[in-house]
Amino acid sequence: MSDFRLKVFYSVAKNLSFTKASQELFVSQPAITKHIRELESLYQTRLFNRLGNKISLTESGYVLLEHCERILSEYRKLEYDMHLLHNEYNGQLRLGASTTIAQYVLPPILARFTEKYPKITVSLIDTNSRNIEQALQEHDIDLGMVEGVFRLPNLKYEPFLHDELVPVVCASSPLAAKDSLSLDALREVPLVLRERGSGTLDAIEMALSEQGLKLSSMNVRLHLGSTESIKQFLRNSSTMGIISLQAILRELRDGEFKIIDVNGLQIKRHFCFVYLQGQEEASSTNFMRFVQNYLETCKNAGDIIGKMMVSR
Repeated sequence: MSDFRLKVFYSVAKNLSFTKASQELFVSQPAITKHIRELESLYQTRLFNRLGNKISLTESGYVLLEHCERILSEYRKLEYDMHLLHNEYNGQLRLGASTTIAQYVLPPILARFTEKYPKITVSLIDTNSRNIEQALQEHDIDLGMVEGVFRLPNLKYEPFLHDELVPVVCASSPLAAKDSLSLDALREVPLVLRERGSGTLDAIEMALSEQGLKLSSMNVRLHLGSTESIKQFLRNSSTMGIISLQAILRELRDGEFKIIDVNGLQIKRHFCFVYLQGQEEASSTNFMRFVQNYLETCKNAGDIIGKMMVSR
């Protein structure tokens, strides 16, 4: 129902690229250019500066972008609410989830959700916690799910699942000969950890700090951008990773990996829903309620993920 020209402008403005907007909206680049020219003619102002192959927003463009974000958000709410009058769940749900949640928690939930609500178009951005928070502030997503320990004042966080980070090695590694280590011994162990900006690394740094240790004092061999990369690295090296228990349940069950207790070190955290303060949308609320019901069902069935849900 919303003016498609506004969607075109929003896509060009966020991507700063006519080509990327064309690919995102599945329309030709000449059509993208035509819609932008129509808007510029309507408002009698240039919306973009064109410098060779690069573009940037003009002052008028920034003003239109600010209004466009609110208008498109209201259109999404209107579409969702009007369909609810006929007991239909319809519309768009734009999710963002930090990597651990996207890979190990969400897939079965999204499978059930899309079966129950086939008319809701769901998109998912899979990146680290800091990027999810940024995407919310830039109105690129409606709801985030993060694992970070830092909190931004303009975002609201609601815990929904407990998690624990555990030191783990490949069962064939010489490091697997021990069941536990002291904190001093941990400083000498070669580590492979997540990248800067990930909620996992934030949680590790905070836990070490509580024990009077700095990450810079640890023997960090390298940082990798995903838990799967760390797991694959562990399979081929004598290093230790510190990763989510959710991510290694199968490997622990199969005897491929082994948890090494570190005396005095416990790294517990929450997975949280996160959204802009005062801008919670009905579609987001419905999804959060669905996740809670799914976890409750898992808990009643004795599934380990259900046992880790946050009581409300």
